[in-house]
Amino acid sequence: MGERCADVQEELRRKYEDLKNSIRSMGRVAVTFSGGVDSTLLLKVSIDELGCGNVLALTGVSPIHARSESDGAKECAAALGARVIFFESTEMEDESFVANGRDRCYHCKACLFKVVREIARREGYSFLLEGSNADDEKDFRPGRRACLEFNVVSPLLDGGFTKNDIRELSRALGLATCDKPSEACLSSRIPYGTAITRKMLEDIERSEAFVRSLGVSRVRVRHHGSTARIETDEKDFPVILEYRDEIAAELMRTGFTYIALDLHGYRTGSMNEEE
Repeated sequence: MGERCADVQEELRRKYEDLKNSIRSMGRVAVTFSGGVDSTLLLKVSIDELGCGNVLALTGVSPIHARSESDGAKECAAALGARVIFFESTEMEDESFVANGRDRCYHCKACLFKVVREIARREGYSFLLEGSNADDEKDFRPGRRACLEFNVVSPLLDGGFTKNDIRELSRALGLATCDKPSEACLSSRIPYGTAITRKMLEDIERSEAFVRSLGVSRVRVRHHGSTARIETDEKDFPVILEYRDEIAAELMRTGFTYIALDLHGYRTGSMNEEE
């Protein structure tokens, strides 16, 4: 890891060495790449160990992902010197995904892996990698089943890397994503059992982009029919209140009738709290 990683604790250093050895043993890998902190570290280590010619980044473009995320993934891949293929993902054509049951993430991942597996095979890559980490095991993650069904390898999860480990190692390796907030697909803002539409996804994307433009670093706009429930960090509550009239006007133009601030603040997986 060199002098840049001198401050990385010994346990993380061991995990890092094991990760490098594991990836090196695969020879040629395709990485499902979103431009987030996890997949960026995975792509970086893959390129370091195998070289750009033996690594392929695969990025899905879909209404369930904000356009800013796709743009960020493109910039990140270019900075790493990665070869990347962008493709249209197909989850919105899958009735089980659109129905938005509690196993929504499984159907989404199954659609994704079906496409990327064929691209990887066509391009001559035997191993398909994705960026789940050890902390994902603590949350409700039905998409994990799709990884197993499609023989997708999860090196960070297998190596016991927590989110904090990944951020610390990313910082030591000089990755710009080390402090990037975690992102989930836009469909995660819609309650289970409510059918997902492109209009809903567009409304969520537009609403969140507007709130962020006011200087709010982390926001989720949860779609409850006519009600938009805004989640953000408590430190950003004053910003929301200062611009409440502007936010209400913009979100009402988007199509919401009622605009609410969640006093519990930002938290991942809040839709899982409903039974």
